[in-house]
Formats: sequence, C-alpha cells, structure tokens
Amino acid sequence: MAIVKTVLWVLLLYSAYVGLIFLMQRQIMFPRGMIPAPSPDPGKAPGREQLWLETLSGRVEAWYLPPAKPPQRPGPAVIFAHGNGELIDFWPDELAPFGRMGIGVLLVEYPGYGRSEGSPSQGSITEAFAAAYDRLKERPDIDPDRIVLFGRSLGGGAVCALAQARPSAALILMSTFINVHAFAKNFLVPSFLVRDPFDNLAVVKTYPQPILIIHGQHDEIIPYRHGMMLYRTASNAKLLSYDCRHNDCLPSLGTFWQDMETFLREAGILRES
Repeated sequence: MAIVKTVLWVLLLYSAYVGLIFLMQRQIMFPRGMIPAPSPDPGKAPGREQLWLETLSGRVEAWYLPPAKPPQRPGPAVIFAHGNGELIDFWPDELAPFGRMGIGVLLVEYPGYGRSEGSPSQGSITEAFAAAYDRLKERPDIDPDRIVLFGRSLGGGAVCALAQARPSAALILMSTFINVHAFAKNFLVPSFLVRDPFDNLAVVKTYPQPILIIHGQHDEIIPYRHGMMLYRTASNAKLLSYDCRHNDCLPSLGTFWQDMETFLREAGILRES
C-alpha cells in the first residue's frame, strides 16, 4: 500500500506541475512583462515611418526604415522579427547596414508588446506579420519578389510561420530553435500540450528559396545543435557559425555584414546597378 500511495502522490504532483506549466507557458515564452516599458510616443526619427496594423488582436505597431538612398526602381526589403525579450525599439541602429545596402527594413512588433495591443501567441503573431507583409508588398518602392524574412531567436518562429502564409525570396534564421516541442521535453512536459509549437524544422524542410542559418557555437539558450539541425534539414541552406553565445551574437560581429551581403547577392536579392 505504501508504494501505491507514493506512486499516486507522484502522479498527483506531476499532474499539478504539468497543469501549471500548461497555464504559464505563454508567460514563459513571451516574457513581455519583464521588458522595460517603451515611451508611449517613440518620437520622429529621420526617414522612419510608423505604421499601425489592424488585426483581430487590436492595433499592432510596425516601423519601416527606408534605404539610405531612395531606389531608382522598386528595391528589396527585409521583414525582421526580434527575440522574445526585445522590442522593435532596440533594432533600428543594429540593422542600419541593410539601409546602406539599399534594402528597406520593416520591424514588426508582437501583439501585446511595447505599444501594441492584444496578446502574443503563434496565431496572433502570424496574423500581425501577414498584415505587415501585405502592407509592405503594396508599396510602389518595394519589389515584392525580393522580400526577405529575417528572425532572431523567437523571431525565427515568427518568420517561419509567415513563410508558410506568404511567399518570400529568402529566409534568414539567427539563433533560432527547431521547434518548441524540443523545449517541452526539457521541462518533462508532453509535447501535445504545447500551444504555440512554432515548428521551424518542418518549414525549412519544404521552403523552396535560399536559407541562411546563423548560430553561435556557445549559445546557452538555444543550443548550437538546433542551428545544425535546421541547416541539415533545409534543401538550400548556408550556415554561418560565430564564436558567441545567444545574446552577444549580434550584428556588431566583425564579419557579420560582409557575410550577410554575400548571401544576399548569391540569393539574387542584391543586384548590380
């Protein structure tokens, strides 16, 4: 009887633990409450366009950063998705080299983050990014055949979900995971309880355009093996490995932008004038 009681107590405690993780998984995945609140008014920056996207979750903010020199004809653009502990406010300076290459950048906020309304989930994020894509595609200064999707960390899940919903010319995944199910196992939680799976591995397996995988060899949050699995699963991928961890594997790395420009030229995104 003692053994039976012990087993029942273990099962009860495990069920309570799993139930708690199930209820809190979105707070864990989207820790927006831990990010310092941005200014209600971001102010006007030279060239930046503040856009508001209407979604079922409410209004979602996006910023369009035009290239440094106005293109003489429709040019390429990058849609960027940041990590789960960041805001679009953090990225204009980091991504400025795109503008110097003649590429526009669209920064899309997650629902419930920053000044945006709603709550984050795979569904609401995909809706917001699809709305952003549709707005970008209609711009007369954008070549819809040269739209690149670029995601960092959780943002890799956002752009992979967008890649399933809209066509794109290339996909860039930086410090990105294979899927959320892989992390559920670490918490001893059944994968069927994952509400937002972000199955990036399944997306890259069938994605028809060039893919750039960027990963730090010492990433302590999303291990390097995730980047390797994405690279090996994709049919048309290039892998860039850097001597960095997760949050210091940023575009300030010495050769990052040279490597990025090489990939974009090989993928046909950048063309000679």
